[in-house]
Amino acid sequence: MKSLGGNGSSGRLSMEENEDEETSRLSILTFQAREEEIERKKMEVKERVELQLGRAEEETRRLAQIWEELEAMADPMRKELANVRKKIDMVNRELKPLGLSCQKKEKEYKEVLESFNEKNKEKAQLVTTMMELLTESERLRMQKLEELSKNIELSH
Repeated sequence: MKSLGGNGSSGRLSMEENEDEETSRLSILTFQAREEEIERKKMEVKERVELQLGRAEEETRRLAQIWEELEAMADPMRKELANVRKKIDMVNRELKPLGLSCQKKEKEYKEVLESFNEKNKEKAQLVTTMMELLTESERLRMQKLEELSKNIELSH
């Protein structure tokens, strides 16, 4: 804190308000940067999942067409049918981890976002407590100054 000299309480309040504004501005910028980073990573994951889903859909269409052709054929095509079934099983095995990965990433994102929001609330509470303490401190100092001023007047 500065001395009680030439600035007076309004100078202190202005500096404190500027510091609070700067702290709030920096907090907001940090929050926005984190949100942008989270959103960017989320979009990257979504794009990769969409790409894989597109491939899987394409593969599913291709396999469905093969399946239809095989069903139209007589029994001598058992070997080809078995091959297609194996391919379908392989595609299904590839799809499972992709789905699980997507769910895991979404869960991680939600957990990080929840943690961020909790810390932000905690910060807001601490800022409120700090402001209350500063206000009370200033009030007590002003009371003491008034008492001292009255004592000086009474002694004259």
